[in-house]
Amino acid sequence: MSQKLKILLVDDELNMLESLGDVLRIEKYMVATASSGEEAIARLEKEGNFDLMITDLKMPKMNGLDLLERVSKSHPNLEVIVLTGHGSVESAVQAMRRGAHDFLLKPFQPEEALQIIARLDQKKKGGVEDNTFMRELSQTYGFDSIIGNSPAIMDVFKKVATAAKSNASILITGESGTGKELVAHVVHYFSNRANRPFIKTSCAAFGEGVLESELFGHERGAFTHAVEQRKGRFELADRGTLFLDEVGDIPLHTQTKLVRVLQTKEFERVGGTDTLKVDVRMIAATHRNIKQMIGEGRFREDLFYRLNVIPIHLPALRDRQEDIPLLVNHFLAQLTREMGKKIERVADSAMDELVNHSWPGNIRELRNVIERAVVFCEGRQLKVDDLHADRITESSDDGHTLKLKSLSLQEAESALITHCLNQTKWNLSKTAKLLEISRGTLYSKMVKLGLRDSEDDEAMEEE
Repeated sequence: MSQKLKILLVDDELNMLESLGDVLRIEKYMVATASSGEEAIARLEKEGNFDLMITDLKMPKMNGLDLLERVSKSHPNLEVIVLTGHGSVESAVQAMRRGAHDFLLKPFQPEEALQIIARLDQKKKGGVEDNTFMRELSQTYGFDSIIGNSPAIMDVFKKVATAAKSNASILITGESGTGKELVAHVVHYFSNRANRPFIKTSCAAFGEGVLESELFGHERGAFTHAVEQRKGRFELADRGTLFLDEVGDIPLHTQTKLVRVLQTKEFERVGGTDTLKVDVRMIAATHRNIKQMIGEGRFREDLFYRLNVIPIHLPALRDRQEDIPLLVNHFLAQLTREMGKKIERVADSAMDELVNHSWPGNIRELRNVIERAVVFCEGRQLKVDDLHADRITESSDDGHTLKLKSLSLQEAESALITHCLNQTKWNLSKTAKLLEISRGTLYSKMVKLGLRDSEDDEAMEEE
């Protein structure tokens, strides 16, 4: 029989030590306690063979964050779960950033703690390396895209951390490139469904009939080419999480079926009569204005309210400029390591341009710009010219050449948009597709750059 985890409980509240300790001992875990950070360090130095430490964040003298920092250096293999009150989620987020495995919000049910500990115990038995939360997400999902200390992004962290502990539906909104799918992954990882499937699909990628088959599955012979039975995304996500990206693109008829599934947890495959039941946590995302679509009759209000139980809005990069240097330096370190280059810093003039750029493509665009600049950089410092080196000449179909090297980012952006508009004969939808941004973002950018008057709203809608 495999030995269970040895756990150190740290809390200045004796009632918490006794009650949680009793629960863990009933489950046959080996438990030791400490009533302060100093006592915890002394026990670790004396015994040194603990697998897990569960510590309160709010303690006198040495708080949980200070304790975490100390033990992460002296006991790097020790897993840590932090305890915090509902009003101190930001501290829990900071702890996760410093390497804590997970957190629990006080007051919590014993089952919540046991679920987290059981996952760690299972990984230990299976000999599976359990990377810390931040490291695993960074490697698997590119969690670095959510780097930042701005109030806007910290608010997102707090909402994600709190929302993940429930099974309520979540609607993530924000412009393209802000990291909506990434946040959905984070929510799933935080949740009690972390060991269950995470299934995703883009609703914009399928026509109405095909989307229904994707979501609900189909029976053999349900339509042409349906040569065998196929499970849909809801079945595949049973007991896990289903992420529907671009939910604003779901046709009305399919929206009606989706309402029923969210309400009853039941559905039938396309062409089938058997009713199937599922337990799915729903996360949806969109860059569209759903409330406006409801007013126009293009989105069901009842579906919106079922999806929008917990709303999370991701800020545009231009609304958290103070995070841009952090992101730039992170991408620079990451990409120079991948490419084997030795670029040590970004020149002040280049960083100024990056910070002051409006980034219509948000974090995705920023990373692409840094990646191209690293490719072209020949020295140890990333300069302004490197940011534009890939755009020295771009030939259009009509033989004209677009020269952007000597322009600032804003001037280059204006020239590039104008160039694409001319190619599409000023068709906004085609231009947006060519630039790989949303039509609304393109329109806002045109107004800001003086390429279109804001009074042209009606004309825009008629195009």
